[in-house]
Amino acid sequence: MNPVYAAALELQGFCRQRGWRFSFIGGIAVQRWGEPRLTVDADLTLLTGFGGEELYVDALLQSFRPRTPEAREFALKRRVLLIEASNTISLDVSLGAIPFEERVVQRSSEFLIQGGESLVTCCAEDLLVLKTVAGRDQDWADIRGVAARQTGRLDVALIEWELLPLLELKQDEAAAERLRQVLRA
Repeated sequence: MNPVYAAALELQGFCRQRGWRFSFIGGIAVQRWGEPRLTVDADLTLLTGFGGEELYVDALLQSFRPRTPEAREFALKRRVLLIEASNTISLDVSLGAIPFEERVVQRSSEFLIQGGESLVTCCAEDLLVLKTVAGRDQDWADIRGVAARQTGRLDVALIEWELLPLLELKQDEAAAERLRQVLRA
């Protein structure tokens, strides 16, 4: 099995055993909705809410190796836990709490991968929102790939509704127009 998928399945199994709510985002979701590309890690949003993050972080650190000595402190300050699976694949666990992240998890669904296994991933619309907010060069390449593969199937109104408030907070309204141009192309 693909080592990134194996690492993601390990993390997903851990979360499911505890009844935690989560969704894979990033490169794994791109494999589902966009143009497949090499991805070397797995990104997951884990709903922790505000104030109880330590319970999640500590449980994860008991079963997964931290990638840095200060992984716990970094996670509690920056809301991203940097760990690795037993096969040494990097796992980035975002500690989700805002209403958008809750909706991302609610709209998530199963993505059938190798060997009859499946991973819970965000929907294509939420992936576009997340990638637009991140705004790196690779994110825009992924956005173009998702837009090309999902032509005519995207809920553009949902994308705009979720994206605009996030870009307003980031003070990057120009990214919304850039996304509109990609979706029209």
